[in-house]
Amino acid sequence: MPSLLEPAYMGSRNFFMSYRSETKNENWLMLHAHQGIELLYVHQGAGTVTLERKQYRLQPGTLFCFQPYQLHKVEVPPLADASYIRTNVTFDPRVIEAYLAPFPKLQSFVRLLAKGTLTEQVFTFAAGDHRFEELLGGYDKARSSVRDEHQEEERALFLLTLLRHLQMEVFPEQALGFPNAEKASGHVERILDWIESRFRLPFELGAMAEELHLSPYHLSHLFKRHTGVTLSDYIAGRRVREACALLANTDKSVGEIAREVGGFSAPYFCQMFKKHKGVTPQSYRAAIRQAYR
Repeated sequence: MPSLLEPAYMGSRNFFMSYRSETKNENWLMLHAHQGIELLYVHQGAGTVTLERKQYRLQPGTLFCFQPYQLHKVEVPPLADASYIRTNVTFDPRVIEAYLAPFPKLQSFVRLLAKGTLTEQVFTFAAGDHRFEELLGGYDKARSSVRDEHQEEERALFLLTLLRHLQMEVFPEQALGFPNAEKASGHVERILDWIESRFRLPFELGAMAEELHLSPYHLSHLFKRHTGVTLSDYIAGRRVREACALLANTDKSVGEIAREVGGFSAPYFCQMFKKHKGVTPQSYRAAIRQAYR
């Protein structure tokens, strides 16, 4: 089946960075989604970002984290003598898979960004906190002087450093956990692995608990406390994200996709999809195609 969502926006290496791009005295409107994780950092400007049926203020010092296939709209109206200055980093998480192997906690965090249910996706840094911005500027300066044969390594090191900063400083709940965090984190990673390999199948808490050697209550409580979402909401979100990828990249019917991501009937799947995305699967597919014409 033909691909309907082109990866060209990230370049042949599935990585794209535009540092301090500037738009002045014109209306900026962008509606899109893509297969990569997108980090949008605002240096200067004022506007709105619409994401998952919610609208957020776009202002200096704000970071937006968009997940793969997550449709979002960025709008910055023209203001006299005012500029919209932003840095955009978009990458396919697969480009750093090999580099993450020695760092299981960071690997789990990246999987959360790519496929998990995020409780927050918009962050405003405190005045005087320029660490994230300095990481962006440092890489932009370094990459211009790195030889071509070393660009891949430099890019991977940059992404690892950037993601580590996100894990430790921007998403503190994912790093700090709670008492007995080491043990709990190990359990949660096993739960996530279990879900990733079986989310397309009907979900049974008892079967999951038995296979992971945890009581159903402990398993549910631990997952909610560590991630901020319930197991059922996480699995539903994972199914919806898989459906988004299929809607974007294939010509499969809604009924086919409903069966593939959970064995659902088309009406139930449409109801679940709209609950999570605010639009029907058909409207999502139409918006994706319109955005990439």
